Amino acid sequence: MKRIFTIFLSLLFFINVNSFASETLKIDKQLVGIVGAISGTVKTETRELKTGDKIYLNETIISDLNSGTQILLLDQSTFTVGEDSEVVMDTFIYDPETNDGKIVASVKQGSLKVISGLISKKNPDSLTVEVPEGTLGSRGTEFQTMVSKGKTDTLLIGPGKNNTLGMRPGEVLVANSLGKTLLDNPYSITSMTKGKAPGQAQKITKNQLKKFNKKMKAFKVAKLSPGEGKEKRKALKKELKKELKTLGLDKKEIKKVIKTNIQKHKKKKVAIKEKRNKKKKAKAEKKKKTKKKKAKAKNNKKNKKKKAKAEKKKKTKKKKAVKKKSTKKKKAVKKKSTKKKKAVKKKPAKKKK
Repeated sequence: MKRIFTIFLSLLFFINVNSFASETLKIDKQLVGIVGAISGTVKTETRELKTGDKIYLNETIISDLNSGTQILLLDQSTFTVGEDSEVVMDTFIYDPETNDGKIVASVKQGSLKVISGLISKKNPDSLTVEVPEGTLGSRGTEFQTMVSKGKTDTLLIGPGKNNTLGMRPGEVLVANSLGKTLLDNPYSITSMTKGKAPGQAQKITKNQLKKFNKKMKAFKVAKLSPGEGKEKRKALKKELKKELKTLGLDKKEIKKVIKTNIQKHKKKKVAIKEKRNKKKKAKAEKKKKTKKKKAKAKNNKKNKKKKAKAEKKKKTKKKKAVKKKSTKKKKAVKKKSTKKKKAVKKKPAKKKK
């Protein structure tokens, strides 16, 4: 791998590796990455881009409506440009031997999603995205920014503090001359408007998330289109092989590089899937427990009601029995009294001597 990066470095800063050319590269022709995937119409000021094309320093990447592109930078960072966007790579300094460097990109309009690479892994403060209202300082993370007229929304995607992938927790420092806001919780968002300090970090709403996803929709659809995605992957693989061959690598090394990248990608996908399944399972378990709890509470309420009804019935019955007994007693006493009175009346008076 060191050999690959050394050759890349010499390609960037000194001479063209191609054995047939010895022309010194100008600063405006400094290679920063390649187009990994594309959807719709995406171009620069001078050319229309296609999968496998090289991206150079200071080139403006312009995407049309319902279009987008994914750019793979030399330090393994990924820049995904959404629809109706304009993005420029202003600074790209990278030493593959030490992973030291600096990346500065600017978004004039539209949307940019960033997954940081080796430069940010070595120094989390080395990746900056400039927007019309201020700057976004990425600290080893995945985030997305959306620039509209007079307003920039920034969303931190992750990873979180307790991520299971062993990755550095993500942070984005959103700042301008009037203040700053740190996003350090996944799916937290802040807005920045002209002439105002960035707003407080808030949990993203469903509607806001829809807006962010909509900007990347065209690109996602292109990647998932039947047949088309497969062809693009094949073309990209072919282009990467060609690129690595040009850099003087043999077949074994090329296979090793591609295999390593595929394995890394698969590992990451498996980890994400496991995390998602775990979350799904926990949600289902919670739902089951809540359902059980509700059923128990309902049953208890029913039993309580039944018990109360039975108790009331018992009391009413008792009350009626006592009343009946009392009435019977009263009747008996009255009967006895009447009988006594009659007996007294019937008894003859004693004769006087």
